[in-house]
Amino acid sequence: MRFLLALMWLMHWLPLTWLGRLGEATGTLLFALMRSRRAITLTNLRLCLPDRSDAERKAIAKKHFQAYARSVLERGVLWWGSEARLRRLIVVEPQVPLALIQSGPTILLCPHFVSLDVAGVAVMLETSLCSIYTRQQSKVFDQALRKGRTRFRPIKLFSRGEGVKPIIRAMREGLPFFMLPDMDFGAKDAEFVSFFGNPAATLTAPARIAAATGAKVIPVVATFLPDYRGWKVKFFPPWENYPGDDMVAATRQMNAFIEARVLEAPSEYFWAHKRFKTRPPGVPGVYRKAGPNTIPLQG
Repeated sequence: MRFLLALMWLMHWLPLTWLGRLGEATGTLLFALMRSRRAITLTNLRLCLPDRSDAERKAIAKKHFQAYARSVLERGVLWWGSEARLRRLIVVEPQVPLALIQSGPTILLCPHFVSLDVAGVAVMLETSLCSIYTRQQSKVFDQALRKGRTRFRPIKLFSRGEGVKPIIRAMREGLPFFMLPDMDFGAKDAEFVSFFGNPAATLTAPARIAAATGAKVIPVVATFLPDYRGWKVKFFPPWENYPGDDMVAATRQMNAFIEARVLEAPSEYFWAHKRFKTRPPGVPGVYRKAGPNTIPLQG
């Protein structure tokens, strides 16, 4: 892992065009070698995009591996690149909504696209935040990731096991909550809500925290710009009258929003995660037993 980090540091000096193409070549190789993750990705695509042909889903899966590998290599630019370079490469649409963030409790809802770290950097170039952090298996990589994510401003990172109280406290102190809402963490604090027509264990925390704090929910999505020119970070208008009285309906609204964004850039969504690992009672599993060849999850 130290060698990989050293390589990432050396490569962050390269033009983004070179990094992007090298990442895509690496992703093509991983797609051929990592059979278990390829199977998970294709299973997710079969469940979520049943109207596409097998060949179309395989093409999306291959592009996803390319996009994921590219995002890992480009992460070196996020961790070590100069602020001036990042501001050139990150195009924010329309802009980081500082006035809205500073007006009261805010949830920045960021779905799991491969470039989600770019969205975090776009926010941290302007203001501090709080978030939930999943510790990485490698201590060396974990330390590098934490340092890279906090180099512009101090941020408060909480573990999922701490619950929502420290998050709510940080929000009331003025920090926006940068939230990644769309992974399967089991049935606890989740409801089975449709995701592309499939029951998915989905955290109701965005709706519950918004209801408890009166927070506005501002979605943000990061994707690649064409021709290796950098990234686009798009902030959407705050959801009106959210969450209302029905937390399950509000959670379904969130999933519907994510579905629409996925269809806009299908290869950049994080399909390699077992999104449907937790099943409703009596419903059989959908994934074959995974082998040892895994890739690090985002979080």
